[in-house]
Amino acid sequence: MLVTLLKGFIVGLGASIPLGPLGVLCVQKTLSKGRNSGLFTGLGASVSDTFYAGLSLIGLSFVENLINENRAIVMLVGGIIIALIGLKVYTTNPIKQIRQKSSNKRHLEDFVEALVMTITNPGAIFLILGLFAAVGINSSDNAGNISIITTLWGVFLGTATWWFILTTTINVFRKKFRLKQLMMINRIAGIIIAVLGIISACDGIVKLIIAR
Repeated sequence: MLVTLLKGFIVGLGASIPLGPLGVLCVQKTLSKGRNSGLFTGLGASVSDTFYAGLSLIGLSFVENLINENRAIVMLVGGIIIALIGLKVYTTNPIKQIRQKSSNKRHLEDFVEALVMTITNPGAIFLILGLFAAVGINSSDNAGNISIITTLWGVFLGTATWWFILTTTINVFRKKFRLKQLMMINRIAGIIIAVLGIISACDGIVKLIIAR
């Protein structure tokens, strides 16, 4: 059981380390609003990754096929959502965010925003499938409910651990940034997220055109 938990932990860690749009958003939230905001953003991604890991483990191949067959549409919609989040980040004033008091409501907003961003990215399920294969996990090995739950807990803990490490590290340097630098970082982060979203959306459009 401990080995199963460890394998899930490795998968979760491996799925989170690549800094895509969510990683950029997490860094931006940490610098602008503090570690807790960045951590809740990361936890939103943790839930999404665990959800996709669950789909993989219980052998819902038809879901994987459905996502694969409609990947162009999902990439288009997901890309638009990511681009809009990037636009929101770009236009947000980090100075006002710093002055606003942290609250459970604001942390919930961070969590939901990250969850929406990652749940609309089907690429996560293929990354997780590859990581499961790399550590020697497949659906037949996890036929029991206890094994599935243990693996999923491992995935969640692995992703959460990475986001905790990242946000804690970034938060250490947070006070060294001046307000003008935070504004610049905010805009750069917004542009990066928006560009990644536009690339995904354009890729989806190209795939739709080719399919026709």
